[in-house]
Amino acid sequence: MSASSSKIARRRLSGVFLLNKPLGISSNAALQRVRWLFRADKGGHTGALDPLASGLLPICLGEATKFSHYLLDSNKRYLTTIQLGHSTTTGDVEGEVLSEADLPALTEQSIQAVLAKFIGDTTQIPPMYSALKKQGRPLYELARQGIEIEREARPIHLSAIELISFTAQSITLDISCSKGTYIRVVGEDIAKALGTYGHLTYLHRIQTGHFALIPEYTIEHLESLTEQEREALLLPAYAPVDHFPKVQVPEGRAEFFSRGMESNIEHEAEAQVLVFEGEKCLGLAEITDKKRLVPKRVLNL
Repeated sequence: MSASSSKIARRRLSGVFLLNKPLGISSNAALQRVRWLFRADKGGHTGALDPLASGLLPICLGEATKFSHYLLDSNKRYLTTIQLGHSTTTGDVEGEVLSEADLPALTEQSIQAVLAKFIGDTTQIPPMYSALKKQGRPLYELARQGIEIEREARPIHLSAIELISFTAQSITLDISCSKGTYIRVVGEDIAKALGTYGHLTYLHRIQTGHFALIPEYTIEHLESLTEQEREALLLPAYAPVDHFPKVQVPEGRAEFFSRGMESNIEHEAEAQVLVFEGEKCLGLAEITDKKRLVPKRVLNL
């Protein structure tokens, strides 16, 4: 990117773009590239993918960032390949070989029996090579200095693991999991349960919450489009929560809602509802058991 192009005029633009992140760049670098292409003044991503991982990275621009944490907290789905026979310092192909073991004699039945043990609630110790922070420093910075600190196990949930294919040296899986799950650790644990060591050679996210990967939504595709064509690909700012119940703002109360003021509403209590004036989304609210509409997130569109 040239110095002149970096000074491109920013604008207020809100929406969600379902980026298919490529290999080899960080999630933040991908975010900044998309933000620059849209000339958006504000943006954020919804759950980092390592440079060696690819796939769905929803990019929230402008007012959509007010809902990005709902995607951060959502379930994810990945395609991954586990190379068997040795582990690495990072749990993927980027690290140095750590331990080696013989390859087990794999059958579909033996693999399925092991995978079944991982379904459901469990705990997981986050890897040192992760973006989790200790006293403000990412763990991967400490790991690169040879420093290892104690990490607390965290609860995770694996809702489905489908065996896609396998060879004598590797298995490829489709894994659906809760937020905060490190697939690298899942891969290592599955390899150990098979009687060997393992590390990831491929990680591709295909779903985040209710959003599915659209393969053609790449950075290169965005670059090939006009500004108008790019904007046509944006989902609404409220897309991360568009599965919430929807209500119309009481007549004459739209401006009050947008100022963060409560209103009476004839509607059953709801913890979270999207509030509309006609087709325009005003924001997110709670309806109390006293039939009060309480703004929680107001959109300034």
